[in-house]
Amino acid sequence: MQKAWEGFKPGKWCERVDVRDFIHDNYTLYEGDDSFLAPATEATKKLWDMVMELSKKEREAGGVLDMDTKIVSTITSHGPGYLDKELEKIVGFQTDKPFKRSLQPFGGIRMAETSCESYGYKVDDEVVDIFTKYRKTHNQGVFDAYTAEMRAARKSGIITGLPDAYGRGRIIGDYRRVALYGLDYLIEDKKKQLNITVDVMDADEIRLREELSEQIRALQELIQLGEIYGFDLRRPAENAKEAVQWLYLAYLAAIKQQNGAAMSLGRTSTFVDIYIQRDLEKGLITESEAQEIIDHFIMKLRLVKFARTPEYNQLFSGDPTWVTESLAGMSVDGKPLVTKTSFRYLHTLTNLGTSPEPNLTVLWSSKLPINFKRFCAKMSINTSSIQYENDEIMRPEHGDDYAIACCVSSMTIGKEMQFFGARANLAKCLLYAINGGVDEKSKVQVGPKYRAVEGEYLDFDDVMSKFDDMQEWLAKLYVNTLNVIHYMHDKYSYESLEMALHDREVTRFFATGIAGLSVVADSLSAIKYAKVKVIRDENGVVTDYEIEGDFPKYGNNDDRVDKLAVELVEGFMNKIKKHHVYRNSIPTMSILTITSNVVYGKKTGNTPDGRRYGEPFAPGANPMHQRDTHGALASLTSVSKLPFESAKDGISNTFSIIPGALGKDNKVFAGELDLDALAKEAELELSIK
Repeated sequence: MQKAWEGFKPGKWCERVDVRDFIHDNYTLYEGDDSFLAPATEATKKLWDMVMELSKKEREAGGVLDMDTKIVSTITSHGPGYLDKELEKIVGFQTDKPFKRSLQPFGGIRMAETSCESYGYKVDDEVVDIFTKYRKTHNQGVFDAYTAEMRAARKSGIITGLPDAYGRGRIIGDYRRVALYGLDYLIEDKKKQLNITVDVMDADEIRLREELSEQIRALQELIQLGEIYGFDLRRPAENAKEAVQWLYLAYLAAIKQQNGAAMSLGRTSTFVDIYIQRDLEKGLITESEAQEIIDHFIMKLRLVKFARTPEYNQLFSGDPTWVTESLAGMSVDGKPLVTKTSFRYLHTLTNLGTSPEPNLTVLWSSKLPINFKRFCAKMSINTSSIQYENDEIMRPEHGDDYAIACCVSSMTIGKEMQFFGARANLAKCLLYAINGGVDEKSKVQVGPKYRAVEGEYLDFDDVMSKFDDMQEWLAKLYVNTLNVIHYMHDKYSYESLEMALHDREVTRFFATGIAGLSVVADSLSAIKYAKVKVIRDENGVVTDYEIEGDFPKYGNNDDRVDKLAVELVEGFMNKIKKHHVYRNSIPTMSILTITSNVVYGKKTGNTPDGRRYGEPFAPGANPMHQRDTHGALASLTSVSKLPFESAKDGISNTFSIIPGALGKDNKVFAGELDLDALAKEAELELSIK
């Protein structure tokens, strides 16, 4: 056994790359409470004060403090950057100093130029010249292949958020591999994968061999990145600090290479805990030092910054990065994957204050230890900064070493990846069905010239027939558009470092998404259960609606409308599945808008449910604003009816509640269980015994 592995229990992981096996052989389940946690150290406080001061200057500068305009970002493009080298336990920035955003033109030189110009910077003329004359970008490749129909749909907003000018993201490299095995081992493993005998050199095999070669080069560049900061990443990490540093530098390399919409971290806390526990048992570090390492790591993740256009920022309400870390969950054999470091990661919300990044996501199960659930509840109440995902639904699909990319996209780390697909606007699709493919805003014929609705009132069966046809058109166009994007992204902006930290054979998901679910469900409900009168403009285009009578609204546990929502989800997914998808990937769908529900609303005219032009959609699978009038449980029940089988890329429900809304005081609750009462009962039982 290697020196770095001394004290670890051996297993299959010693013979092949298998981080999951290492974790399950070596992690220490923690079922205690949060009393062991340490406060922020003086070094942490000083560093965070520096971050706060730089954040203030960034806001005063209009949102960007500094921008690189000359050096194109690569894994090894910049020298070392520090906040305070003497104080930082974990080091590394995307450029040579904090808050300086990198120049990443491989996705598209126009986006890079716009990102700079919007904040008073200008990309160096030589860089522009290179990426317009000599080096084709992903964006140029996409628009060369787009059809006129694709361009029109993109412009109208019936398909929005397409990753055709920036990195697609939604790929999670298994950054833990660098810490556990070291890069010499991983490079040799990739060389073995490359040297497998091939009988037929077809297009797929040729592409795979080229990609493996690029992966090897990326790992070699990662060695150089380590050297820039004074670390030897060729060998495995030998202690907790090195394990976190190695892992972070691997992640840093990924974000230096790509500017994806979701550069998620993975599932690292239980892995890191193994190293911390070993060091604690050896007396090499204290709890305070362990927390300090985690605090500085999380601090670095909070400072991930990309150069984005104002349009991107508008779509996503700022410039989020979705550095998602997945915590806890259960193993397939029923053992919780909670460790002390699960607590330590969440504790950063106390030591550093609240933050949307990294996106700390708890993989929730009712079987998690009660003390951890209490702590999660407490931190949710105190910070509103924790996301929860249903481990019971996703574990059967992906096993117990999966993580969340972005918000809700689940994938097994190092074995599965996703082609990110933005969203199709089903509410706008319904309006196209009513108007025979004519855009209700621009009056341009964007969709196919089908027969528009006739008469003064909308007929449910007639609308449904036309809507079904329009969805067929949209699904086909959507898939073909994504096929173009992902072909060109692989060709011109391949994620070589992230994919180097995957197995040779990777399962690929072809992600699609829908927006406007509750708008469409309520619109169809209004047409079916009330009377909806159309109002036409001078050209006969339906631009508004008058509703006579009432109708059931989604979000109130009313099967009449909830069934319509379920049928929408199942129906559109079935339409997606009819079409050829890139690289034989597996089609999936999400009901997710992040914050783009606001932009979708701006791009969509008046709808038959009474929603006005410009009014935001509800986010994700949420009921429309103020229409869920029967309480929290009814609202949640409506959402729970949506079939995960048809939306395996995730169903998002943004939900806020205060104890008073449940008729409770400020106690901690889990489901229907009063935990405080249960604790008292347990104490009484013990005293009796």
